[in-house]
Amino acid sequence: EDGTTVLHVMRALDPSLPFNLKQIAQYVLIFGWPRLENTWQSITFDFAYHMHWQTLFGFALCWALCATSAAKPAVVRWLALVMAQPGMYQEAVASYNAAFLDQLMVAQYRSHLNLMQVHMPDEMAQNFSDDDALCILLHNRIPLDWVDHAYTYGVVYLEQQFHSPTMSMDIFHEIDDEHIQRLSHYGTPPAISQWDGWREISEDDHYRLLFKHDEERALHDSPEAKGLYYYIGMDPNQ
Repeated sequence: EDGTTVLHVMRALDPSLPFNLKQIAQYVLIFGWPRLENTWQSITFDFAYHMHWQTLFGFALCWALCATSAAKPAVVRWLALVMAQPGMYQEAVASYNAAFLDQLMVAQYRSHLNLMQVHMPDEMAQNFSDDDALCILLHNRIPLDWVDHAYTYGVVYLEQQFHSPTMSMDIFHEIDDEHIQRLSHYGTPPAISQWDGWREISEDDHYRLLFKHDEERALHDSPEAKGLYYYIGMDPNQ
């Protein structure tokens, strides 16, 4: 062994472990082309390659709920936009419980979650909405505090849409206006303390990045960081 081979070995993400945030973080760090454009939807990087745990959690939650298909971006979009609206899921749970008193929504916190992924024909993607996203969360009995914790993921999604829109700007402005109103009414949703803050890179991550950057420098002249990155210590919710 030359001592470098292991640095190139990365396991693909395991779909049976959707909330293995450490594995997701390492995979994104190495294959997300840091120092080039940040193309990972709503995962927050800073210029030291730290990743925000709340955005990793929101990414993992969407990934766990959406089956891979051409319709997946539409499903993820509306899940993220619901996460960006303080109090929206709380109101949906309250309305559901008021309507079904004999079948209240009881959140599942088990170590092995029983999640039903969305399988939707591609031609139906354009009709998907925030109501559908709320139904997915309710049907899977996702805890209220999990959606609150994923708030930052939704906020960063909105910010990315502002810089590089993939949706109608009329819809964007409508959602953004509602976001501001809800934020004023409910305040910033609380994070789960043990899953909060920034993930710092490990020594192993550092060496993997060096190899990755050497590969990039062989293909590009002086690659620069672009896209949506944050200054070190910056709060992505601000």
